[in-house]
Formats: sequence, structure tokens, C-alpha cells
Amino acid sequence: MPILLFLIDTSASMNQRTDLGTSYLDIAKGAVELFLKLRARDPASRGDRYMLVTYDEPPYCIKAGWKENHATFMSELKNLQASGLTTLGQALRSSFDLLNLNRLISGIDNYGQGRNPFFLEPSILITITDGNKLTSTAGVQEELHLPLNSPLPGSELTKEPFRWDQRLFALVLRLPGVASTEPEQLGSVPTDESAITQMCEVTGGRSYCVRTQRMLNQCLESLVQKVQSGVVINFEKTGPDPLPIGEDGLMDSSRPSNSFAAQPWHSCHKLIYVRPNSKTGVPVGHWPIPESFWPDQNLPSLPPRTSHPVVRFSCVDCEPMVIDKLPFDKYELEPSPLTQYILERKSPHTCWQVFVTSSGKYNELGYPFGYLKASTTLTCVNLFVMPYNYPVLLPLLDDLFKVHKLKPNLKWRQAFDSYLKTLPPYYLLPLKKALRMMGAPNLISDNLDCGLSYSVISYLKKLSQQTKLESERILASVGKKPPQEIGIKVKNHSGGGMSLTHNKNFRKLLKEIAGETALRLTELNTKEFAGFQIGLLNKDLKPQTYRNAYDIPRRGLLDQLTRMRSNLLKTHKFIVGQDEDSLHSVPVAQMGNYQEYLKTLASPLREIDPDQPKRLHTFGNPFKQDKKGMMIDEADEFVAGPQNKVKRPGEPNSPMSSKRRRNATVIHDGHEEKMENGQITPDGFLSKSAPSELINMTGDLMPPNQVDSLSDDFTSLSKDGLIQKPGSNAFVGGAKNCSLSVDDQKDPVASTLGTMPNTLQITPAMAQGINADIKHQLMKEVRKFGRKYERIFILLEEVQGPLEMKKQFVEFTIKEAARFKRRVLIQYLEKVLEKIDSHHLLNNISHINSRSSC
Repeated sequence: MPILLFLIDTSASMNQRTDLGTSYLDIAKGAVELFLKLRARDPASRGDRYMLVTYDEPPYCIKAGWKENHATFMSELKNLQASGLTTLGQALRSSFDLLNLNRLISGIDNYGQGRNPFFLEPSILITITDGNKLTSTAGVQEELHLPLNSPLPGSELTKEPFRWDQRLFALVLRLPGVASTEPEQLGSVPTDESAITQMCEVTGGRSYCVRTQRMLNQCLESLVQKVQSGVVINFEKTGPDPLPIGEDGLMDSSRPSNSFAAQPWHSCHKLIYVRPNSKTGVPVGHWPIPESFWPDQNLPSLPPRTSHPVVRFSCVDCEPMVIDKLPFDKYELEPSPLTQYILERKSPHTCWQVFVTSSGKYNELGYPFGYLKASTTLTCVNLFVMPYNYPVLLPLLDDLFKVHKLKPNLKWRQAFDSYLKTLPPYYLLPLKKALRMMGAPNLISDNLDCGLSYSVISYLKKLSQQTKLESERILASVGKKPPQEIGIKVKNHSGGGMSLTHNKNFRKLLKEIAGETALRLTELNTKEFAGFQIGLLNKDLKPQTYRNAYDIPRRGLLDQLTRMRSNLLKTHKFIVGQDEDSLHSVPVAQMGNYQEYLKTLASPLREIDPDQPKRLHTFGNPFKQDKKGMMIDEADEFVAGPQNKVKRPGEPNSPMSSKRRRNATVIHDGHEEKMENGQITPDGFLSKSAPSELINMTGDLMPPNQVDSLSDDFTSLSKDGLIQKPGSNAFVGGAKNCSLSVDDQKDPVASTLGTMPNTLQITPAMAQGINADIKHQLMKEVRKFGRKYERIFILLEEVQGPLEMKKQFVEFTIKEAARFKRRVLIQYLEKVLEKIDSHHLLNNISHINSRSSC
């Protein structure tokens, strides 16, 4: 559930006007509303929580916090006024304290017990300011300073006021007051030069220097894409640089490596994506990132930790280690100079180990707890988090299962006990759970020790109780207005101490309006409102209170009876006494409150096939393109390299896909075999023919250089004699040794060109109906997202008629694919079309030769 906190600058300088006449504060309000509309396109936005903070004195600066709904948020946003000083530092501190309010209660930070990336509250703090000088009651400040003292208990446990799952982004408004005559420059939006820029970069965010309304819209589009679930980590190199890679992909020791010169990839401050589970919607993990100290019973207190852990990586190439059934965590790195450098080396089968300094007891650098590795398709870099000191543990576990058959001897137990001594105490519980999942015997004592002293544990419990009290105090003050300054009271003597109701003229006017006395038109000044007419009171019209049923006129009986029946039987979910027309009489302020309406809807069902990527929000325009190409971050320029390759639905690194594939049923030699995850049961032919090197530990089943064989696999079925039953997706009969191996380079249109034996006599009318249905299904299949084209080639096989008819269907499919920009599909279909033309030419030549021989 992402938390979106908006920090709006409400200083007096936000009253300055742009060339359009609108104030900076109005632009800030519109930017927040536009961001919410853009964010609402994502179905995941239903779980968003919005908060609003201003530059007022705490705690009155919090306008919408943890308990306020979306209607309160929008109401407070519209009522903001610009007055006061530019107290940015105090406002940022109040914002971070608001975000950290419940962290000690929930135990999400897990102090002294390792950092769990899957324990997170992803938060985006967006501040909108004018970038002017920072002012306070003490004067003008040149630098941004956040107050060190915080009312929040436990704030001393972290050196910085923010946490690793909280990022700050700033929209600095630099819109001119006079229209510019120079043309607008397109391209990336630069960072601002104000004091807040450095603060944004420290948290893992960035600032935007907004000079036009167009740039503001592009920045908001970019910020919507930044709402990601993840944590920020400092990656720093340790040891020498790796040897350069030659053109042949091998180490080139003759080329010197500049190990001492600082490179951008030596130190990177970037996000790792923590994807939620597709079923539960909550991130799941197994192993923590170690602390930068060794927990000891003698420690009187916990040392303060940095917000972002410093993870050091060694550039020594190692083999990625993994054993069967041992759980590990895998996190994708945000594009950065480090990921770009690793991908350019093109070594997907090697890895770099990662460490946390001072995490071990006997080693200053610590032992490796995972490694960095490029994906097999070289599209991204992943951080694999393993058990602490995994190069020692994994061979021991492998011997336990394969050599000792779960019955370890004394020598093995001694080696395992030696390993446990190098293990931080907080790793014992997850290791115990992992061994239980693997089916190993109980090798770790049940009396686990967390490694913290009794005084530290008592202190953490006390902090949790204090945080609850402070949380209640802060939440109770949310929405309250700051006390008004008491000025000089001036007594009003204009009324003479007489109430308005005692005024003779006022009582006379009330009687005239009520109709008790005649309205005197001579007293009205008609020249004052020229062009208007005075509406005289019609005494025949009476209020329709209808307390007595006999007061209802005859002509209104049926209409009133309908209202009474609706209110009595409550057939409509209206308020009592409310009809359908009055139901839609909603105040203007409530018309845009769509978030509250969404909360009343039932949760959407999960997708039938999670492999398919989510569709774009194409309201009113089915050809709407994704705007990710408009990204204006300099960090996004790295995506233009190898990471910009379009990921296939079967790739494990795609955020919208998983390892699963669709189930298919294949009937072979009269036996039905289920095909799941790209494999048939051990007795099936696909599991025997699939090469083992295509299936690796990351789940990459099909490299891109072998995707071209997809159409070959499915179009070659009829070549071996398989016949597709009408109305089913199963293939029956044919050769006994059928294979779907991706290594077989078969003719991609062999089955399309061949004539399929058929026992049914298909009339021209039946063929026309079958082809019409195939055409409709082809249109639906081409529109689908992803690169699963097997069904399209199967449909093309079923086309009834001569070869020219099949050629027309292939050309029609190419046109449909061009409408939706399916370039890869068009390439496959063009190959099919070439084979059809060549086959047609060979048939004509053979026909001419046969006639000449006659």
C-alpha cells in the first residue's frame, strides 16, 4: 500500500503570479489533482494512502494524516492559503515524523535484527515549492537544515530522519511572470539549483526545475512512474576493478584496467524493486541484509544505523551458487551506471559477491550474503540475497542430502557447528525455517537467542509504548487550526445596541415576503436594477408538506403515491424522502470524490492468466500508446541501452509476468499429457527433448535467439501427421516419435502448406463459415498483449480452401498486426508468406513441366 505525502509550500511567496494570472499556490493545487488523476489509471492505486502537510507550525501543519479519508484530503487541499515563512526544514522533519509514526509499533524497522527488504512501507514524499530563500523567525537561511530534535520516540536509532523505503521528490516552480518569446526547449527536465536538491538525492529521489506548464505535466507523468515498491541501497565497490572484457567475450589481461580512478559505477545510490506476491499482494522474502555490527549481549544500547545500508561488491568473478529447494530472494536493481557497466560486460553466467562491513565476528569485511548477477537475457541486473556466508553453507547442505542422506556424521556436524559460529544470531530463525522447508532434520536448537541484551529489548518495548501515546497526540491534533493572534477589540456602536429583529423596517419586510401584507412596489427603486422584473408573490402556490393525505390535489395523487411506495418499501437505496432526481443533486465539491466511490466497490478478481501484461488505460482510444517514452529522468537514459529490450511474458525479470505458462493438453498415442511450466510430465515428449541448458536457476526458459523456433514447433505438428480435431485444441494421431524441441529447425510453414487428411466432407458453405470464424479469432489473438503467437499459427493451419486462400489470411493477419504495431509477429508472418510464394512458384513450375512432358 504506497503512501503519497504532498508537502505544499504555503509561504507568502507562493502568492506570486505567472504569465497566465494564476498564483503558484493554484498551480500547486492543480498539480496535485492532476497527479491523482494520472495515478488513478493504475488499478493498484486503490490501496494508495494520501497525506497533506504544509509549512505551518507543527502539529498544525498536518492537514490530512493516517486517519483522514480522500474527501478530507481534497477539502483541505482546496482551502490552502499562502501566508507565513518558508520553513522548509521544519516541514520536512514533520513530514518524515508523520511517516515514521507507526514503524516502531509495527516493528517494521527490526532494529538490531537485520534489515528485511520485504518489510516495507513504500512512501513517496512530493513537495511543491517556489525555490526561494529559506526564511524563519531567526532570519534568512542559505542552507537547508532539518531540526535534530524530534518528538517521536526512537528517532535516535536512525541517523537520518527518513528511512530506506521513503524517497523525496521536489517540483520547484520557476514559471515566469511574463510570457516568454523564446521557443520551449524539449528534452530532459534539469534538476533545480535550490537547497532541496541535495536532500532529494540523499533519499534516492530528485528535483525538477519546472519552467512551463508542459514541463510540469511531464514531471507529473514521471512521478507516477516513480511510485514503485522498493528500498534504496548504497552500492560501493571494494577491491580492484575487474579485467576488461575483449570483443570475444573473454578476459583481456593485456588491456589495462584503471583501478584507482573513480568511476560513476563505483558508488551508486539506487533502488531495488521489491515486487509484491501476485496472489497475496504482499512482498514475501526469506533472508535479511546483515547489520553493520555484531550483536552482543554486552551491548548496553544499539548503535544508530544509517537509513540506507552500505552494500559493498567485489569485482571478482564467481560462479552463482544455488541448490535445490533452498529459498533465496531476488531483487531487480534500478537502472544506474552500475547496472549499465555489468550488462556491457555480457557475462550472465558469473556474479559479484556482496558484503556488509563489520557484519561478521571474525572478519572486518564480513562474509558474503549474496551476489549481483546479470539476467540471462542481459536486460537487467538482480541482487540475489542468500544465507549469510552461503559459500560455506551450500556445500554442507548439498552433502547432507546427497552424501549423508539426511543422516549426518560427527565430522559433518562439527563443520556445521563451526559455520553457525560465524553466523549472526538473527540468521538462526530464518535458517531454521529454510531447513524445515527443505525437509532436513532439526539441526538448530529450539532455544534461539536474538543476540540482544535484556536492557536493549526492554528499551525497545518501552519505545513502542511511548510511540503509541505520541501517535495518539499527533493524530488528535490533525485538522485543527492554529490559534489566531489576539488583536485590539473595537466595540461596534453603529447598531445602537438594538437587535436586527427589533428593527421596524426589517419586520415589515419579512411580512411582505411571507405574504401577510401587500408588497408596495412604489417603495422599490426600479432604476437601480434596470432590465430586471420584480417577481410578485403568487398566493395560490402553497408549500407541499402534505402532512394530511387529504391535502394532496387529485392530479398529484399518482405521483405522490409512487414516492410513498418507494420510501415505504425501500426498493431503492436512497435516503428516506429522496427520489431519483434528488439523488443526483450532488454539491460541486463532492463531484470529484471518486476515491470514496472506489472504496465501496468489491475488490477486482485476479487475472486468469498472470503471464499476460496489464492493458493500458485506453479510455475512448484503443490505439493509445504508452507514455513511458516521455520519461525525462537522466536515470532513464540508461534504459536506452541493453535494458530497453522489450521483455517477453515468459522472462522472470518482467514485472508483469511470472514463471508460469499456460496449461496445454496434448494427446499423444492415445494418452493425455498435461503440459505446465513449459514441460510435460516425465513420460511426455517435451520434457525429454527440451535441452537442459535452456532452464537455469533464474527461470529463463527460452533465450531470445531461439524464439524464432516457436512457429516451427507448432506448424510442424501436421507435418508429422497430427490432425487437429474440429472444435478442440488437442492433436491426435500421427507419428509415434513426435517432438516439440526448440533445437529442431523445421520449416515454419510445412503444415500450413501441407494438406491435412480429413475424414469429414466439408462443403463450400461450411468452409466459408469456418474461415469467417477463424478471421474473427485472428483479430482477437492479434490484439492480445505479449508474444504468445502459437494460437495464431494454429488458426492459420485451420484455414479451409486452396493455397491462395491461406495466403490471403496471412496477408490479413499482417495488416492486423501492423495496426497494433506487432513488429515481431509481422516478421514471423512475412517468413510464412515468403514460403507460401516459393511453394506456389514450385507448384507452377512442376505443373508446366508435367504438361510439357505430355
